[in-house]
Amino acid sequence: MNTAVRVEQLDQVTVVTLDRPDVRNAVDADTARALYQAFVEFEADADARVAVFHGANGHFCAGWDLQAAAKMARQGTGAGVLVDLDFDPEAMTAPAGSAAEGQPPASAPIGPIGPMGPSRLLLSKPVIAAVSGAAVAGGMELALWCDLRVMEEDAYFGVYCRRFGVPLIDGGTVRLPRLVGMGHAMDLILTGRKVESAEALWIGLANRVVATGQARAAAVALAQQLCGFPQATMNADRMSAYRQWDLPLSQALHQEWERGKHRIGDGFEGAARFADGQGRHGKFQEVVIPAAAGIQSVPDSTSPGFPPARE
Repeated sequence: MNTAVRVEQLDQVTVVTLDRPDVRNAVDADTARALYQAFVEFEADADARVAVFHGANGHFCAGWDLQAAAKMARQGTGAGVLVDLDFDPEAMTAPAGSAAEGQPPASAPIGPIGPMGPSRLLLSKPVIAAVSGAAVAGGMELALWCDLRVMEEDAYFGVYCRRFGVPLIDGGTVRLPRLVGMGHAMDLILTGRKVESAEALWIGLANRVVATGQARAAAVALAQQLCGFPQATMNADRMSAYRQWDLPLSQALHQEWERGKHRIGDGFEGAARFADGQGRHGKFQEVVIPAAAGIQSVPDSTSPGFPPARE
């Protein structure tokens, strides 16, 4: 049993905690397998709606365990590990029959294991990263794999593996440009520099910034909010957003319609609740609102401190 990965169930929220304090939660091969298994089991659990991915002892994840990698290099076993991680990209494609609900059946492939564990999975429900301390190199890639990132004010990202010639092979070169744009991504990928919370929030790398020590609690509160929404509709929209990448506009619009049309009935039910008085004036009833948990969101263009628009 790998004790470096713990799973806790908080009602409908699954908390997956990475706990290797001696190496700032860096991931070796055994830990990668344990992380992968934890999220595969989350996917299969019909009672679990949202997961929170958390690093214990003040750090999210410092990337691949370079000490373990150095040992593998000395023993001449590293090449074999890389061969074991070869995969068929078709294994990441859910069957077309699962598109309607946004939730693939139990038999659907959700993705093979990656070097850091779950980085090649495409789950049918959200994962929120609770980022404290270091989220660097492969640890940054794990945070990018998550749907949302709640970041403590003294936490930081960075492609620190740039210094040692370790490549980004857990989706970093794919997800980072999609998330923050090519210009920002090239800056971070090429320089490997440190990105603190204020900049991360500004460029869209972080979704929320909270006080030090509060990322886990804030991420759980956000997860509980997501649990309160109609799940099939939310997850269909989420999957549509993921599947639209690299599709021509007509195909992207078509797959959005194919997923969404099966949830129109949910929308009519929601309209009836609105007519009965729920949710008026933009209120979110019976869910946890992020602001109530002390979470800072990206300011709008009228907020103090927001840079003026360029003429």
